[in-house]
Amino acid sequence: MLPLNSLGDLARALRDQFDQDRWLLEELCAEARALRSQVRTIRPRSVTTVAVVASDGGDNRLTLDPFSIQIVRVVDSYGKQLFFDFISPTTSPDALLERHLGADGHPHSPLGRLMRDLGASTLHDLSPMIPDAHTVRQYPERVNPVWVQVYRDLCEWAVLYERIVAQTFATDTLLVRDGLLRSKVFRGDGFIRMMNHIQAAIERTWQQDRRRIYLVGIAKRSKVLARYDLAFSIEQVFPPGEGRFVRVPREMEQKAYQWAEWGRGLEQAGGQGEEPKFVAGEMYLVRFGRRSGDPIWPVDLLPSQAAQADAIFGFLLEDARAGFPVPYYPYCLQRAHEHAQVSGFDWVVLQDLIIEAVRDMVPPDKRGWVDAHRLKADVAAMRYE
Repeated sequence: MLPLNSLGDLARALRDQFDQDRWLLEELCAEARALRSQVRTIRPRSVTTVAVVASDGGDNRLTLDPFSIQIVRVVDSYGKQLFFDFISPTTSPDALLERHLGADGHPHSPLGRLMRDLGASTLHDLSPMIPDAHTVRQYPERVNPVWVQVYRDLCEWAVLYERIVAQTFATDTLLVRDGLLRSKVFRGDGFIRMMNHIQAAIERTWQQDRRRIYLVGIAKRSKVLARYDLAFSIEQVFPPGEGRFVRVPREMEQKAYQWAEWGRGLEQAGGQGEEPKFVAGEMYLVRFGRRSGDPIWPVDLLPSQAAQADAIFGFLLEDARAGFPVPYYPYCLQRAHEHAQVSGFDWVVLQDLIIEAVRDMVPPDKRGWVDAHRLKADVAAMRYE
């Protein structure tokens, strides 16, 4: 705890530091003021809105499990399960590959189809963050367990990819991704090539079926929003009265990121520095609520769909009006997250399967100890009862 007799000194030191950095806030406010003339209001519009979400690993971790087994589950906002798998940090990449690609290259899953279309013969070819089989076998201590999260992200991208590239649409549809249209988990230019396939499929759907497919990515936080949020409030960039949005210039994005490539779009291809290969969207800051204090969200749109920004944000506004429990946040995403988590009776069933699998692994004379775990109570949880 801070000593009370030093609070005055701390306050003076803090004010001195802010006086030295005053120029930074003034600069941010000037950039925010420059955007005020570009802010546009949002009018609600209706369209079929679907979100695709992968379950969160921390929420879907199984207990009584010495192998850190996690559930990888991708669902849409209607609760339809689009992908399901079990994985652990010690899973063999070779065994995992067999779930997605046959020896003849025939895909068995959405991830397998994405690998085929990108010319990746192994998961390590698809993402350098997934260990190769040799490393897992010979040097398991070098394997970073975070690759399980990368695998989950790849599965989510693969389901979204298949939904756009391989399926038909009966109506105009807005597909919402939980997260911006950016990724660093793909090898080389794999992410951009995947997005080029998606863009081609969107155009093909319009030409053949006269159906509009829109794709957006929305995040709850962003370095850009953290940097400019105070300046937006001071300058009243989003005055109260209506939902509003504004396009964020690339220059402002790059100032906010530690690594400039996270803000380099495809329009900068062929310029100086590293080729843009992580960013497929253009960022907008959006407030769906009517009050100045309502939350602002960073949203990525495809550059080819920037001309339809008014319509897209109108669709999102109509969906976000019903947002619960997060206000003015797309309801389709919140529903998808709710469906993605394994809970209730489904959780009990999976836990029982885990116990049975562990029981079969131990010698017969030790199985009674495993059975005893079924009767153990969660002592830490008793304080809430």
